[in-house]
Amino acid sequence: MIVNILLLVGALFVLVAALGVLRLPDLLMRMHAATKAGTLGAGLLLIAIAVSSPETSVVARAVATIVFLLLTAPIAAHLIARAAYYTGEAALWEHTCVDELAAAIEERAPAAESGAPGQGTVLRPTEAPSADRPTDA
Repeated sequence: MIVNILLLVGALFVLVAALGVLRLPDLLMRMHAATKAGTLGAGLLLIAIAVSSPETSVVARAVATIVFLLLTAPIAAHLIARAAYYTGEAALWEHTCVDELAAAIEERAPAAESGAPGQGTVLRPTEAPSADRPTDA
């Protein structure tokens, strides 16, 4: 009975993640849906497998996969979203009210442009490096 509930709820979360990827208006929202709901749904499906299987090796693999998902999916999504934002590929939805990353970039920009030690070149969103502007490699 518990396995059936876990499978159903996990499948619903995966479905919600898929619908979010299809229906949400911008890249960052779609990535959020895929990461949060997809990870939770996959985790619930793996828990159902672990509960239904009497073998220790299956349970260990399911637990290891859950831990791997929880450690890697949010970090990878964060890094990909940040890179997309910096390159201008992540155009925000027109009804987005707060853009905290733009404010953080603007706060760091004067220190980077003054050549302060330890600061690299800061690219503004939708700003690409040009041939006459040095970049940190």
